[in-house]
Amino acid sequence: MKILVTGGNGQIGSHVIELLLEDKNNEIINIDNFVTGKKYHLQNHNKLKTINGSIEDSKLIKKIFKEFIPEIVIHTAASYNEPENWVRDIETNGIGAVNLIKNSLEINISRFIYFQTSLCYGNKPLHNPIRLDHPNFPGTNSYSISKTLAEDYLKLSGLNFVTFRLANVIGPRNLSGPLPIFYKRLKENQKCFVTNSRRDFVFVKDLAQVVLKAVYGKGKGTYHFSCGKDVSILELYNEVVKQIGLNHYPEPEIQEISDKEVKSILTDPDKTFKDFGKINFTKLETIVKESVNYYDQYGVGKTFTHAKLNDKK
Repeated sequence: MKILVTGGNGQIGSHVIELLLEDKNNEIINIDNFVTGKKYHLQNHNKLKTINGSIEDSKLIKKIFKEFIPEIVIHTAASYNEPENWVRDIETNGIGAVNLIKNSLEINISRFIYFQTSLCYGNKPLHNPIRLDHPNFPGTNSYSISKTLAEDYLKLSGLNFVTFRLANVIGPRNLSGPLPIFYKRLKENQKCFVTNSRRDFVFVKDLAQVVLKAVYGKGKGTYHFSCGKDVSILELYNEVVKQIGLNHYPEPEIQEISDKEVKSILTDPDKTFKDFGKINFTKLETIVKESVNYYDQYGVGKTFTHAKLNDKK
């Protein structure tokens, strides 16, 4: 099967590609501009070709589709690391996605797999857990606006698609959000700040296994990828402290969230379980352990959130 993956050197894309390469019948082209993706996330493979380029480059995308003629598109690429750079967000998350969708229509691909953010529901969800019939209120930040725009174009296209609206995906190769930030600050003996909020943390490798099922035909339409349970950010922090193996407990500063932030983002995964089957979600302890091992080997560098850029070094 011929598969085009975008952003394949990022956290999600690289884990999906590794699973796809276990099937010798798969041939993959990966396009990544390496703004946030890392070359060392993927090993060389005779069934994998990586192109250094951007999805908003319409000529490049057209050339790839014309020459490779993919059967499946797995679109993981996204701009998220500069929250005030609205132009980049709309170029990558909006125009880039439209380039992929329009070229997919021209060659009539069999399936388009997309990754949406659960921030599409806004900071004041109407119900908890959030059901799939919840209206979208993405206007809280540039990232969620542009990601939701792309999902709407995908629905408009009429393509056979699967969209995963994601909980907080963490694990090895995760360089955004609280997990790598906690690791980096603790290693540098800096004080950590923990918000009084909760999130549904899921393991990137668990997600990759479900994506593989979608590649081979399972599911159709929009899904939540979540375990249906949230934990406090403090619990995540404590697990990072434990896995690093510090001899003392660095007391974090607990910060109340502002009116513009959401206390908990918890989505209802019932449709996902129904269509994709039982998911044996990895425990938080194992997720953080594998992540810390990765950070110990490769470091963290810059860390990001969708709302604010951290550690400008």
